Amino acid sequence: MKEDYYKILGLDKNASDSEIKKAYRKCAIKYHPDKNPGDKKAEEKFKEAAEAYEVLGNPEKRSKYDQFGHSAFQGGGFGSGGMDMEDIFSQFGDIFGSAFGGFGGFGGSGRSRTSKGTNLRIKVSLTIDEIANGTNKKIKVKRKVQAPGLEYSTCHVCNGTGQVTKITNTILGRMQSTSICDNCGGTGKIVTKKPPGSDANGQILVEETVDVKIPAGVEDGMQLRVSGKGNEPVSDGISGDLLILIDEREDPNLKREGNNLHYDLYISIPDAVLGSSKEIEVVGGKVRIKLEPGIQSGKILRLKNKGLKSLNGPTGDLLVHVNVWTPKTMNKEQKEFFENMRDEEHFKPNPDKNQKSFFDKVKDMFS
Repeated sequence: MKEDYYKILGLDKNASDSEIKKAYRKCAIKYHPDKNPGDKKAEEKFKEAAEAYEVLGNPEKRSKYDQFGHSAFQGGGFGSGGMDMEDIFSQFGDIFGSAFGGFGGFGGSGRSRTSKGTNLRIKVSLTIDEIANGTNKKIKVKRKVQAPGLEYSTCHVCNGTGQVTKITNTILGRMQSTSICDNCGGTGKIVTKKPPGSDANGQILVEETVDVKIPAGVEDGMQLRVSGKGNEPVSDGISGDLLILIDEREDPNLKREGNNLHYDLYISIPDAVLGSSKEIEVVGGKVRIKLEPGIQSGKILRLKNKGLKSLNGPTGDLLVHVNVWTPKTMNKEQKEFFENMRDEEHFKPNPDKNQKSFFDKVKDMFS
């Protein structure tokens, strides 16, 4: 089970943005690979801190995490996407400043800055059945890739490091600062041969089909990540990610409330008086339920475990709302029947103590 992101960074849930950034920088410097050469445990701590900061350092992701926990990012993020050390360095190098030689050389290790392609985002519409059982989707994606025959040369300004270092004389002494190379955009390379039909960066647009496994229990607005299926970088590096935004289609019969489902069942007066059995819609099919004689309009029948699965919790229930349908028009014979029944004792409302009021039913639904 994954450790809480706030706990990883040593924070409470009320931490400010600046406190989150400061805590991540402290953790990352402590477990940085240059400071702990060959220490696999420190490397894992370094990755965990980066994963925590990727979520908590983003207001939108943090809000989802606070609401849904790790389940909000199932199928995405560092843990399932497999982001490596270079990817972490590429995304969060600005947090460190010059703590390790500007984070381009990682304390003199000589490794160049790794570039990453941009992410792509696509919306996927799902039915209640697909959300309940999980599904596999084949999604067509148009992404940028390097054109065949593209050639580069090493940037002469940064000598392939992707960064430039400046020394400034101040009243406190000589200060060193590192920034991205403007000549190559931080890639360390310059395009020398651009194939016909490619853009300014030597890239072309291709269409690919991506297989996406969507787990059961996702919710509207949730975002999944498919690593490496975004745009390729403009030079050597790693591809961006494909972000899958979940769009839940409205179902004509079933209404969702968390993991519970609601179904409105309309019955006739004779069915309410005499009792009946009815076939109703459930996830994945239908089920027959029995209505006892004298059932009241507004009664809620709970069918256990007939709702939706949760990403990391119990399955919800199906709540059947019974509504007695009153006819608006009747013939003479029917009217006479009900006129005769108007003063009959059995037809007069006489709720007992076991029959709950509307407000009690609402209270039970949300308790």
